[in-house]
Amino acid sequence: MPSLNNTELLSTLSSTTPIVLTIAGSDSGGGAGIQADIKAISATGGYACSVLTALTAQNTQGVTAIYPISGEFVEQQLDAVFSDLNVIAVKIGMLSDSDVIHSVAKKIKQYKPQYLVVDPVMVATSGDLLLQSSAIESLKSELLPLADVITPNLPEAAALIGSKVPQNEDEMVAMINELRLLGAKSVLLKGGHLEDDSNSTDLFICADAVERLSMARIETRNTHGTGCTLSSAIASYLAQAHELQAAVTLGKHYITQAIIHADELNIGQGHGPVNHFFALNTKG
Repeated sequence: MPSLNNTELLSTLSSTTPIVLTIAGSDSGGGAGIQADIKAISATGGYACSVLTALTAQNTQGVTAIYPISGEFVEQQLDAVFSDLNVIAVKIGMLSDSDVIHSVAKKIKQYKPQYLVVDPVMVATSGDLLLQSSAIESLKSELLPLADVITPNLPEAAALIGSKVPQNEDEMVAMINELRLLGAKSVLLKGGHLEDDSNSTDLFICADAVERLSMARIETRNTHGTGCTLSSAIASYLAQAHELQAAVTLGKHYITQAIIHADELNIGQGHGPVNHFFALNTKG
């Protein structure tokens, strides 16, 4: 059997390694943002690479400062990654302004990754605003129509379509048609904010169907980074050749387990992170 030279070997490896790019902001506390993305992608079997869009001074209690990164440097990072790595799936998280949104959309159109997951990050678990309101229209017009799936929570979905925040599942259902009009191939509407519900129910909205994904609600305050983690897990499963519906379902199961095991960690004095590596740390 003939041996492969270095170039052929690298080509073979790059074609089989599920490489996932996360484009997001940094969380200095390590529980959300690009740090959570890298953990989730790694824990679910992908290889994570990253492009930073903003730096935050942040911990489990809140965000005290945001330092934006220029669109020009975001583009330079994207060129560096895409020109060398065989990126299969991209997850997009925090984009702080219209300049960065435009730069990311431009490069996504140029490099055309196979899968795109957009988590329209606008508000942190602590309630801090992470996306300038003036940039929401840019997000809607330039990025969301490119996505295979977007993953808004209820406040984010309400901001995207200009409605009130749903207070029950019936009001979530009432958002379906307007969410479809955003142009993404599918929407995972996350119902975690319905805290009075004994279950955490998400609606996976496709062009011609809606699937209800429901798990028992876990009582914990350690939910920092749940949205980042879920969207990154979905991107990781897509990169591993799972169909979109299966990737969403697997992502839902993964984040549920990460929340179930969150209280095994003792991190910070506020909303602690989920346990990304629960499978490694589970005894027995």
